[in-house]
Amino acid sequence: MTDESQKSQTAEQNKAADAQNERRLATFGGGCFWCTEAVFLRVRGVSRVVSGYTGGKVPNPSYKQVCTGLTGHAEVIQIEYDPAQVSYEQLLDIHLHTHDPTTLNRQGNDVGTQYRSAIY
Repeated sequence: MTDESQKSQTAEQNKAADAQNERRLATFGGGCFWCTEAVFLRVRGVSRVVSGYTGGKVPNPSYKQVCTGLTGHAEVIQIEYDPAQVSYEQLLDIHLHTHDPTTLNRQGNDVGTQYRSAIY
């Protein structure tokens, strides 16, 4: 086997391994990101949950800026998951059952535009 064919075979094996270990992302807004983060961290097949902001007009806003309601951002979580263990549809079902998507700009005692329900 030549070096080139060995490199090609190794690259193909790496691609196959990557496909088997494929991770996907889902981004949801459903109120306080720390609360929603805690829910999804317990789901089998979820490897990571990151809290943050999206949908606004200020680059890299602070928590204090977002809380003013003037930046246009929503609090969201980005979920990294293994689709072989949990489907996007299952994650979406959890999202829709752990908050009230019909209440505008509020979840429980958290009130403000940053707490709106969203699916990205």
